[in-house]
Amino acid sequence: MLEINNMKAMNFDNAIRGARNPMNSWGRMDSSFDENGNFVFGENDLSLAVRLRKAGSDHRKFLRQIFVTMDITAPMYWWKEYDTYKVGTVANSTSTMHKITSAPFEMSHFSTDKMSEQTLSFMQTLIDYLENLRKQFVETKDKQIWYDIIQLLPSSYNQMRTCTMNYENLIGIYNARRSHKLDEWHTFCDHISKLPYAKELIICE
Repeated sequence: MLEINNMKAMNFDNAIRGARNPMNSWGRMDSSFDENGNFVFGENDLSLAVRLRKAGSDHRKFLRQIFVTMDITAPMYWWKEYDTYKVGTVANSTSTMHKITSAPFEMSHFSTDKMSEQTLSFMQTLIDYLENLRKQFVETKDKQIWYDIIQLLPSSYNQMRTCTMNYENLIGIYNARRSHKLDEWHTFCDHISKLPYAKELIICE
């Protein structure tokens, strides 16, 4: 399971202006903002952006200045793979260390959408046990019980992070993960494909 909310792309105008710096071609800029405040590439600017995108990473530095932010809720086993993309990305997460015992454990807190009925039944037993430990910890503040929870917690536990990255990061992620075994990567790539001008600048069809 993977959910993305509050996704936003920004700074297109400054990025494309910077892309024109090497040739002093600012006079050819023809992009604008529509009545809703959304950036709209003009024909000249989009043509330049696409040419630079296709020319390779040395030429498309402006893509590093198009920023994306989003809230991602995903299981810990997915976050372990996402964390390989550390360069140029930032994330603030909900705290497993500080807040793991602040609310009851429930099945909805875990990614179980691919589990068999037999495994789901066992999972419920595990969640019930974790909830019993949580109640004990809330009452006693015994650090041993807290460690029991932390070390027993399955990798299917969902965590939300607010992530910031750029279009260049997303090119690498999309190309590497769009055919990945994990369905969560397919969901993530589907969201990437819906970003403004993703077809031209990220997917580059």
